[in-house]
Amino acid sequence: MQEDFRLIVDLVSVLAVAACGGLFAALLKQPVLLGYLIGGMVVGPAGLGLIKEVIQVETLAQFGVAFLLFALGVEFSFAELKKVKAIALGGGGLQIALTILTTVLVCGLTGAWGALPAKGVFLGSILSLSSTAVVLKCLMERNETETPHGQVMLGILVVQDLALGLMLAVLPALHEPGEVIGMAVLTALVRIGLFAAGAVAAGIWVIPPLLRLLARTESRELFLLGVVALCLGIALLTESLGLSIEMGAFVAGLMISEVEYADQTLTYVEPLRDIFASLFFAAIGMLIDPVFLLQNIELILGLVALVFLGKFLIITPLVKLFRYPLKTALIAGLGLAQIGEFSFVLASEGQALGLVSRRIYLLILGTTAVTLMLTPFVLRLLPSLFNFAESIPWLKPYISGEGQALDISEDLPFQDHIVVCGYGRVGKNLVKLLQQHNVPVVVIDQSESRIQQLRDGEIPYVYGNCVSLHVLETAGVSHAKGMAIALPDPMSTRLCVKRALELCPELDLVVRATQDKNIELLYQLGAREVVQPEFEASIEMATHLLTDVGWTSGLLQQEMQQIRSDHYLDFRPERNADEVSRHLQQATQDLNRRWYDLPVDSPLIGMNLEEADMRYLTGVSLMAIRRANGEEIDYPNNQTKLAAGDRLLIVGANEELAALEEFAQGKVAVPGQNSACQWVAVDGNSAVLGKTLKDLPLDLQSGIKVQAMRRDGKFIRSPHDNIDLRTGDQVLLCGSLSSLNQIQPLFAVVSEIPLAIPLVKAKETEVVKEMRG
Repeated sequence: MQEDFRLIVDLVSVLAVAACGGLFAALLKQPVLLGYLIGGMVVGPAGLGLIKEVIQVETLAQFGVAFLLFALGVEFSFAELKKVKAIALGGGGLQIALTILTTVLVCGLTGAWGALPAKGVFLGSILSLSSTAVVLKCLMERNETETPHGQVMLGILVVQDLALGLMLAVLPALHEPGEVIGMAVLTALVRIGLFAAGAVAAGIWVIPPLLRLLARTESRELFLLGVVALCLGIALLTESLGLSIEMGAFVAGLMISEVEYADQTLTYVEPLRDIFASLFFAAIGMLIDPVFLLQNIELILGLVALVFLGKFLIITPLVKLFRYPLKTALIAGLGLAQIGEFSFVLASEGQALGLVSRRIYLLILGTTAVTLMLTPFVLRLLPSLFNFAESIPWLKPYISGEGQALDISEDLPFQDHIVVCGYGRVGKNLVKLLQQHNVPVVVIDQSESRIQQLRDGEIPYVYGNCVSLHVLETAGVSHAKGMAIALPDPMSTRLCVKRALELCPELDLVVRATQDKNIELLYQLGAREVVQPEFEASIEMATHLLTDVGWTSGLLQQEMQQIRSDHYLDFRPERNADEVSRHLQQATQDLNRRWYDLPVDSPLIGMNLEEADMRYLTGVSLMAIRRANGEEIDYPNNQTKLAAGDRLLIVGANEELAALEEFAQGKVAVPGQNSACQWVAVDGNSAVLGKTLKDLPLDLQSGIKVQAMRRDGKFIRSPHDNIDLRTGDQVLLCGSLSSLNQIQPLFAVVSEIPLAIPLVKAKETEVVKEMRG
């Protein structure tokens, strides 16, 4: 077969098997990345042998990782890089140095590979690198690139990619005297410095005018061609300087990220990135020898365990050292515990230089390949692992983010204020608007740079993780008039909603949804209003245009408000029941959830959800109902009735789940048509302050029962009669309306909801308006 035609056949074969493997993995609800790797293994030289010239496919596959890093650079930007510069430069550098040092010491103590420290340095360099491509792909699939742990991981990975050029420069000199190694390191650092200076200069004076010139042609093809040529040209330049193609592609993306055409560039490059990335992962699969893996499976699994444990024990304390929450440190430690794909490059160089034998080389490849395949599973299992850890009482304070605030401004308001979570673009505009209307505000953020902006602007702040109950308490959520959540991370947003409502069940909560598929989920968790910025832009544009063509303002505003009341259903793409159910299962992985079988004699049977009001009475959120006939109702509305044989997918703390169980079994008060439940608060002037529950005038004639209490953010179901009442306690009383009215003067009432009466939608606030903008 002709050589040029052979390449075409190989390329088509790899793309076809990658598509088949990805489809097979997706059908099994596994990461498609795993399908690409297995597909490459099947058609590679060690598999069916359909592709024998792997080098040609590997060359094309380099485009995949180049485009991945280029797109990351465009999205990451210098501004994002500055946020994590401390952990990236300090933590990333320390992680590489500690991994190499630990490997050298272990090799020296165990006598592995003889007494040559050069081999230990070589192996340590391989182990120190993690997989930018795999981690980035997993974060993108889970929409977590902008989360704290995502930013930390990407920052460390950037430094590792920069270090690859240094490692390749030093590798040939490892057998030489110390001064030769020192000169090699110095030369590599000079090259990196010159390249960085040139990149900054080009990013200021060359790239912006070039992109503007390409855009002025109004030709999509020409713009894409120019951007691709620029990306690959800079990548080849770094290769010629003895650095890496990947580093050049990332820097090219960073240079474009500051130009106004960054979004347009990303839109054009993404299809190329996805195609060549699948080719890249399939090419990695071709390097895996399944026969060698099976023959040495015990040894390789042992090495995989050592690698995961060793890197986890190095990275996790380092991230914690830079004052990140323990949960962020644990995710980063597990997420970066694999060996990176660029280690294949180092291993190949090491074999050529005689640092490793063929068997050791194959062991390195096998161990690396297995760690790459395990990484998507590890990242997918993390939410379930954290849920399990949070169920252990002594672990919960550490895992659930219940750390203390790192810093607090001196002038915090403690009552009738608005809490804003996140001080990004939306958060800044929101705070500005609230201050213009003289509304007291407290901002929660965990970025040092943003906290400094708040200090400079003399804006009250709490420096910490808004997912933490203690941080929310410090911000005065229990006594706030409302709360706005404007976080880029869907997982943190969900957890923040749940924990804010644990502190204050009747909180007026406004949430920004970064994705339209999360709208119903956030409403179901208890958000009063969910704002989707893209849909709001459509509403505002339509309002302007329809006003110009003669529509009356009142009628138009009424129609647009109806769209909002319907949760933007007119705008959201239709999804079948399987897709909705699959997303619901994925989205609730990071929340404490379980399926609960409704008892056949439950007093809740026959009630609709508005009457039962489970969230208000027990704290749980009902996400789905599975009927006895197999029908599943995802995100049920208030008019959905509970029936015998129902299974309920519920989310809540363990205490709340236990409270629901007693509630559903009729062991506690269930409101009827002429009764109500009422949360009442104990303040400093309450007549009941210091008394126990048995001292309250709740006799049998009054018919009032104490259903639950909330103290310091904790839900206490069926509190004991001897518990004393303290300032800040919230008590849930259930009984007849007349009895509740009689006891009401003893307390400062938080809220009263007759459960047989529909709730009235609150008037739209300035907070909601700004979130929509």
